[in-house]
Amino acid sequence: MTTISETKKEPDEIIKVENLSKNFGDLKVIKDISFTVHRGDVLGIIGPSGSGKSTLLRCITQLETVSGGSIAICGENMVLDGVYADKSVLRKIGLDVGLVFQNFNLFPHFSVLRNITEAQRIVLGRSAEEAESVAMSLLAKMNLSDKASAYPCQLSGGQQQRVSIARALALNPQVLFFDEPTSALDPELTGEILQVIRELAKTDMTMVVVTHEMAFARDTSDHIIFMDGGVIVEHGRPSDVINSPKEERTKLFLKRFNEK
Repeated sequence: MTTISETKKEPDEIIKVENLSKNFGDLKVIKDISFTVHRGDVLGIIGPSGSGKSTLLRCITQLETVSGGSIAICGENMVLDGVYADKSVLRKIGLDVGLVFQNFNLFPHFSVLRNITEAQRIVLGRSAEEAESVAMSLLAKMNLSDKASAYPCQLSGGQQQRVSIARALALNPQVLFFDEPTSALDPELTGEILQVIRELAKTDMTMVVVTHEMAFARDTSDHIIFMDGGVIVEHGRPSDVINSPKEERTKLFLKRFNEK
């Protein structure tokens, strides 16, 4: 029987994925994927719809159970050869990970301020005063100080997504995941969210961003993964993968972008 053991890791290794697989019945959605993300890196993940990008993020953030392989976060084995760590370790790992969803996932009956303070108080045990101080500081950084008492329905899509980013940051994650953070937004609102992520990148926040915005992926990421059919087709520097892809499947996917 396989047991959970200490991970041997390189310095500043935040995410290590090895031979990861995920099946839904007979459908193999993730097939033998491996990669590493180091502290302060921004990893961009691109690929067509149905390629397994979002499922990969859901596996790493414990929203899906893997079928095989290993995931380590901040040196702790979340799952090793398909066997999960105990609940206390999984909870600890969960605190190191933040996820920003496509559709915001804000509580509609909570004010903006409470959306950001609630998890701080419940998960981290912060006092109401401390949680509010953290929330207001983050809202200021998101240019939303005047929206603390508003409700999600009173905000634009871009404002709601900025609140969801602030909520994720309030828990002090070691790595932040974005799952198509602009896909639910009108084109004119997309730029403001991409700018927020760019500013986070300047602070050396470790991030994994699934995106269909090719220029953003090229200009902001330290590394790019192109996925198709549940596998990593190509992985490298943005200038190589986006501008000079080696694999024919990558070239076909990027043809329209590179012709612009």
